[in-house]
Amino acid sequence: MLQNHNTVLCIDFGNSRKKAAFFTQGRLQEILYFIAEDFGDLKLAVERLQPNGIILSSVINHPPDLEVWLAAHAQFHLLNHHSKLPFTTPVGKPETIGADRLALCAGAVLSHPHQNNLVIGLGSAVTYNFINTQNAFLGGGISPGLTMRMKALNSHTAKLPFVDAEWNVPLVGYDTKTNIQSGVVLGLAYEIDGFVEAYRLKYKAFNVHLTGGDARYLAPHLKNLIFADTDLLFKGLYAIFQTNAQ
Repeated sequence: MLQNHNTVLCIDFGNSRKKAAFFTQGRLQEILYFIAEDFGDLKLAVERLQPNGIILSSVINHPPDLEVWLAAHAQFHLLNHHSKLPFTTPVGKPETIGADRLALCAGAVLSHPHQNNLVIGLGSAVTYNFINTQNAFLGGGISPGLTMRMKALNSHTAKLPFVDAEWNVPLVGYDTKTNIQSGVVLGLAYEIDGFVEAYRLKYKAFNVHLTGGDARYLAPHLKNLIFADTDLLFKGLYAIFQTNAQ
């Protein structure tokens, strides 16, 4: 008899942040962020929420005993290339595909099945992920994210400071800070628009999904029609868990 997984904790360990989403009856109820190096805050959250199921997407080297602990508290699934997915991965070395990219693709296929979908994830790195009408993930591209670009300017020059990204940046910067913000934020926006146009020449009609923590900085500057959903990765994780739990 199948267990009723009406409460699921979807955990995402990214390069910059560790976070999770708590679902009840398929509805996202709460977003959590974790900072403790020993994952004590995550364990407290699990004990408080008492989920029936837990899925983990990780692109970092987390301790293996954490998986054991999670599995002792709920039905547990580690997202990897062996997971049952709502799409195929006809690419070389599927075991090298980041778990976060698998979750993003699942979210796009869930919302727009059997359509061409380009998912742009804006995290530590920018990922371009293309799924075709046969629900096949063909691959895409990876480039540095906003913060990585800011840090590169600071660490590889003698005098340029590190500045934070903002959404309301001028085209023509009037001081060092706004020059950097213009170059990085608008530069990445133009990169994204350029990729979308290149994909359009090749594939004609497709949906563009924008997600990730930096989407709020880029979305106002993009000229192409997009679906902006900051929770797309978590929705994909939830769907993958339900598929693998059965």
